[in-house]
Amino acid sequence: MEQKKQTELVCADAKRCGGCGGYRNSYEEQLAGKQRMVRRLLEGICPVEPIAGMYYPYYYRNKVHRVFGVNAKGRPVYGMYEEGTHRIVPVGQCLIEDRVCQKIIDTVWSLLPSFRIRTYDEDTQRGFLRHVLVRRGFATGEVMVVLVTVDITWPGSRNFVKALLEKHPEITTVVQNVNDRQTTFVLGERNKVLYGPGQIRDRLMGLTFSLSPASFYQINPKQTELLYRLAIRAAGLTGKERVLDAYCGIGTIGMAAAAAGAGEVIGVELNPAAVRDAVRNARENKLKNIRFVCQDAGDWMRQAAADGQKADVVILDPPRSGSTPEFITALAQMAPERVVYVSCNPETLARDLRLFGKKGYRAKKAWPVDQFPGTEHIECVCLLSKL
Repeated sequence: MEQKKQTELVCADAKRCGGCGGYRNSYEEQLAGKQRMVRRLLEGICPVEPIAGMYYPYYYRNKVHRVFGVNAKGRPVYGMYEEGTHRIVPVGQCLIEDRVCQKIIDTVWSLLPSFRIRTYDEDTQRGFLRHVLVRRGFATGEVMVVLVTVDITWPGSRNFVKALLEKHPEITTVVQNVNDRQTTFVLGERNKVLYGPGQIRDRLMGLTFSLSPASFYQINPKQTELLYRLAIRAAGLTGKERVLDAYCGIGTIGMAAAAAGAGEVIGVELNPAAVRDAVRNARENKLKNIRFVCQDAGDWMRQAAADGQKADVVILDPPRSGSTPEFITALAQMAPERVVYVSCNPETLARDLRLFGKKGYRAKKAWPVDQFPGTEHIECVCLLSKL
């Protein structure tokens, strides 16, 4: 576990921006508060180990997003949405976001006037550029820039990309994403590659992962490795187990389990794009003991249990809303010996652990990991065993 370091940096935009807690407290105080929260929520359910924090809890986000729009006076502006509103707050240097990504977005902003690119006005639905998203592979150094526009037609795109690359040769791919809908979602469904391969790669747990614009990928690679090591250790793999990776996304945890020596891994994910990424990633890493299914995990397990199929270990990493009663019931029907629950919300974790208890599973231990310093969020790994 890494040692903790007292915070010294102060966020200048903490009172205006709703992106995080703004490091209002020292990092030591943040960790203590998160530890108390997890222990309070899991009291009477299972023991909680000491929280694993970061030595240097700054600039850890490998994906940075900015909204490009207009202010109340109709003037172009870029920044983050103020908490609970669609009012754009200009921000300086963010303490939790990668500095390379932030500089690239600043450069995109500086290029707009010379190319006569208008930012998007949500009220009038006029303008061209809506969002800019930059993602960097910390292990590989590869950088993806995603420019979200309202229209695919962009006559000056080649010259714009050329100017951007002159200032940032570290960029390895540029993608234009088209989002012409009135929606709170950042990305639309259509992508056009303007430069490079249209994806980047990163390494995690000794494995290489290809990331497309919409790929889900943990935003703090250093703590993610710690999180996944705890999950794999909790799974207790001996080389014979059949492992189910539910809510598998692009397959990161499942492939880590496959590489760690699981007998067989089945990843189940409802998002078809994520499954395509997972299949490609498994092939690139030459993992032959893992396969992926594009289906709702609960539906797949119910059918598998009805067919007499078994899993020795189930690893689940659901969204913040947690799992569902239907999923937990289906899991209990499959009757794995161990369940490893990776949670990004201790409140829904506590709720789900109580339901697991009613289905014959006991939570043995939880390990909190500070995946998101400077925010109120916390990840936990919890091991459950069949009674």
